[in-house]
Amino acid sequence: MIDQLNARGVVMLGCGKMGGALLRGWLAAGVRPEAVTVIDPGAPQDIAALGVTFGACPDQAAVCVLAVKPQMMAAALPSVAGLGGGETLFVSVAAGTTLTSLEVALGAGSPIVRAMPNTPAAIGQGISALVGNDAVTPKALDLAETLMAAVGQTVRLEHEGQMDAVTAVSGSGPAYVFHLIETLAAAGEAEGLPAPMALALAKATVAGAGQLALGDTPPDQLRVNVTSPGGTTAAALEVLMDDRTGFAPLLRRAVAAARARGAALARA
Repeated sequence: MIDQLNARGVVMLGCGKMGGALLRGWLAAGVRPEAVTVIDPGAPQDIAALGVTFGACPDQAAVCVLAVKPQMMAAALPSVAGLGGGETLFVSVAAGTTLTSLEVALGAGSPIVRAMPNTPAAIGQGISALVGNDAVTPKALDLAETLMAAVGQTVRLEHEGQMDAVTAVSGSGPAYVFHLIETLAAAGEAEGLPAPMALALAKATVAGAGQLALGDTPPDQLRVNVTSPGGTTAAALEVLMDDRTGFAPLLRRAVAAARARGAALARA
């Protein structure tokens, strides 16, 4: 698939933080810089140093990645709407921009994949959910998955309706984890630890636990493994796992609120 990208080219409409992370991943995987055209007058200077081409949309490309901000999408799409005559795969990483709205701008026969990466993609540790419209073939979806795998793991959705839940879990999820670090550090400080030490402990604990969670042992078993009956962890978990006031019902409400907001934005 890298050969296909090098032969027919890649267009990037927008190349901010997420677009830049994707681009670096592709170049590391073997995509030639001269095969990439970036359409973004405001792209960071370090993108130009990668050797890619800046300018207008070419006549053809294997893939066009739509990486502009959602609020800029309507104004930006006409610059690539005539690309490929239905042979170019469009991959959108814009949150809240539906397949239907993209089809209106790009043409009903255009193969389009929505992908929802999250911010750890910037360090190659993200996870992206993908779903395509009816014009996307299995081979085209494989290509989109290869592109997104450059910045982390991928999953395929059964239908677009699941995208709001994905946004609420993995798209917004890093913010929940960052807030956990904040509050865990603040709790340590309240118990007498110096603030810098409490923050260092909280950051390293969350990062290390995350690495353990990526292994084969299920998270519930990992929890059991570090919980001695009647010990300190058990005392804390009794509070956190309360059916009414604990972490689980709170997080369910938070994710539900994020999903509902995502659905509302998609309708706007």
